[in-house]
Amino acid sequence: MTQSRPRVVVLDYGSGNVHSAVKALALAGADVELSREPAAVSGADGLLVPGVGAFDAVMQQLRAVRGDELIDRRLAGGRPVLGICVGQQVMFESGVERGVETEGLGQWPGTVRELRAPVLPHMGWNTVQAPADSTLFAGIGDERFYFVHSYAATEWSIEGRTEATRPRVTWAEHGEPFIAAVENGPLSATQFHPEKSGEAGIQLLRNWLNTL
Repeated sequence: MTQSRPRVVVLDYGSGNVHSAVKALALAGADVELSREPAAVSGADGLLVPGVGAFDAVMQQLRAVRGDELIDRRLAGGRPVLGICVGQQVMFESGVERGVETEGLGQWPGTVRELRAPVLPHMGWNTVQAPADSTLFAGIGDERFYFVHSYAATEWSIEGRTEATRPRVTWAEHGEPFIAAVENGPLSATQFHPEKSGEAGIQLLRNWLNTL
């Protein structure tokens, strides 16, 4: 009996660069749909939240299509969500860009801010430090991934009540350590772009699909 391909919706809320994410997910083994329809978003095996540009703009775009509610509803039901780049950043409580603080989705405590680094943006390939028990980075913990960003979360304060519920946090460094990825129950996210990270990125998406 052939196993069916997981169905993944890429949230269509106006963020750029969604088509490369759609293509990468298809290469990783998913049936992919670009949609903002509540029934499609809630019914999919997985939801991918892309994000490029400014924190404030992404939050405005998400709220305009009620993406914040759709994401919250999925997570409340234990339904998998994967955020990418600014799609990771908006999962935190807030973001500060050019002195302006914007409320995020509040799935995790903490503030996204400009990296303290001699050169910004952080653009190009970088290594990560993934936990040994990471699912996302299984078999690819020593690979390099493609980053394009000037802002990031640099602190993590959530602990699980048990080893099984402990969030898996992956770090990278550019000027200072920052959060490169999180695996926290149904919610996972990466600061880098898996869809631009070659075979390692496709394998990371495949690892995520295998959890759906």
